[in-house]
Amino acid sequence: MALVSTIDVAVRCDSWIRVFPAAERLAQEAARLALADGMAASDWVAKAPVELGITLADATEQRRLNRDFRGQDVPTNVIAFPVWEPGTRIPVDAPVLLGDVVLALETVAHEAAEQEKSLGDHLRHLVVHGVLHLLGFDHLTTADATVMESLEKSILAKLGVADPYRDTACSLKGGRTRDE
Repeated sequence: MALVSTIDVAVRCDSWIRVFPAAERLAQEAARLALADGMAASDWVAKAPVELGITLADATEQRRLNRDFRGQDVPTNVIAFPVWEPGTRIPVDAPVLLGDVVLALETVAHEAAEQEKSLGDHLRHLVVHGVLHLLGFDHLTTADATVMESLEKSILAKLGVADPYRDTACSLKGGRTRDE
C-alpha cells in the first residue's frame, strides 16, 4: 500500500487568487511532483506519510519572516522552513513533518515579469525549489547547485515548464532564486 502525502496550500494573501486563480492548484501539483522526484533522487523511502505546507503570502509577511528567522530585512521570493532533516528518526506511526515553503506574491510576480516568464511557470519553479530544500537539497557549492538545478529542470519539464535557467542570469551559484 502506497503512503499518502499531505500537501496543504494556505492562501494567506487573497490577491494570489484575484491575480492568479490557478495558484493553489499549480502549487499543489508542483509540490507533489517535487516531493516524489526529490525523494527518489535522494534515495529516501518514507516509512510514514509525509506532510508539508505551501503558504501563498504577500511581500510584507515574507519580509517579516525573512527578518525574524533569517536575519535579512528584505523581501524574498521563496523561503523554505525545514522541520525534518535527513537521518532524523521518526516515531513509529508518526507522519514525517517535512516543513513549509512560503512564497511572496509581489516578488514572484515582479520576477516573472522581469524574466519574461508566466506567473504560473515561475510559481511552479519556486515551489519545486522550496520543496527540494525541505528534502535537504541545496546550492551552496557549485556541485550541489548542479545537482539541484538538474533535478529542478527535470521536474519542471514533467510539469510542462521550460528550463527556468535558460538564457537567464539565474544559473548555478551566480544568481539563482533569492532564498540564499
